[in-house]
Amino acid sequence: MIGAFAISQSDKRPMYFQIMDQIKQRIALRDWAEGQPIPSIRQLAADLQVSVITVKRAYLELEREGVIVTHQGKGSHVASTPGLAARLREQELRQHLEQATRIALQLGIEPRQLEERLREAGDRIAEKETI
Repeated sequence: MIGAFAISQSDKRPMYFQIMDQIKQRIALRDWAEGQPIPSIRQLAADLQVSVITVKRAYLELEREGVIVTHQGKGSHVASTPGLAARLREQELRQHLEQATRIALQLGIEPRQLEERLREAGDRIAEKETI
């Protein structure tokens, strides 16, 4: 169930944040379904070779965000929230668009120019997918 989880020491983000992102990605891609059990804090910490405290922080933050639910003695599972995967994908898209906007502004590209470039990129992708 852990599979492709990977913690990068070169990533500037805290480890607990990397864990949160990877769990959200699993849910967004529907690898983990609503209501599905997720690894215990101790198991994930052992598998990733990180502190139990690090994984516990990630799980607490995910609970606060409504992504997972934990029941004492029964473990944690993906929240049974309708549309959770779609909400997480939308959240990820928003973050990517904000990052693209920051980069464009640093390069002196105005929002209207960025909008046009995004439209062109969308057209190229749509064209490739129809071939």
